[in-house]
Amino acid sequence: MARLPRLFIEGQPHHVIQRGNNRTPMFTCDEDCLYFELCLGKAVSEFGVAIHAIVLMTNHVHLLATPETPQSLPKAMQSLGRRYVQHFNRAHHRTGTLWEGRYRSTLIDTVRYFLTCMCYIEQNPERAGMVNRPEDYRWSSHRANALGADFGVVLTPHQVYLDLGRTDEARRSAYRQLFRRLPSQEDIDAIRHATNMAWVLGRTESAAAGVRLVSDPDSAGGQTRV
Repeated sequence: MARLPRLFIEGQPHHVIQRGNNRTPMFTCDEDCLYFELCLGKAVSEFGVAIHAIVLMTNHVHLLATPETPQSLPKAMQSLGRRYVQHFNRAHHRTGTLWEGRYRSTLIDTVRYFLTCMCYIEQNPERAGMVNRPEDYRWSSHRANALGADFGVVLTPHQVYLDLGRTDEARRSAYRQLFRRLPSQEDIDAIRHATNMAWVLGRTESAAAGVRLVSDPDSAGGQTRV
């Protein structure tokens, strides 16, 4: 069965999810997470993808990213898969598939949903009961976006985030305030539905008019064998 093409709008952010095959762990130790960050950094730098938010969960990854070209994201994810899956299989004496096929992605439209999606991504560990607060989780961009801490992947602030304040501290303070009310259960359901359907979150007529269909290169992330 032919793969469905993905959606792309110039300069539009995407919510990306990559899951472990059969929901098995993608990360079993700190070294795995560190190597994933290294591989991701190389891939997005090489192919032109700006990362705005990220969280590494045990068996899946969330990214909020803006690709420069229609092929930037698929090529970056392909490169990431090749590098990381080979490392994981070698490190853990295993062979075969690690990722659950192709990554899922949805276009993020509207100012409201960009910030909502950032909060959704960075609140994942808290919702999963892994930590009490987003800032307590090491493998998330939250401490960088909310507190100005260093993070293992270079983050590129989106204009929507920059518009939260005139200074870095003003932006961080405003961003922290968002976590008192976002995302709602309605927002969470909308994000999950849009990602599962691979459609536009917060879709508008203007966004739909600019959609281009993109064919992915073969993804090695789900099929690499070592």
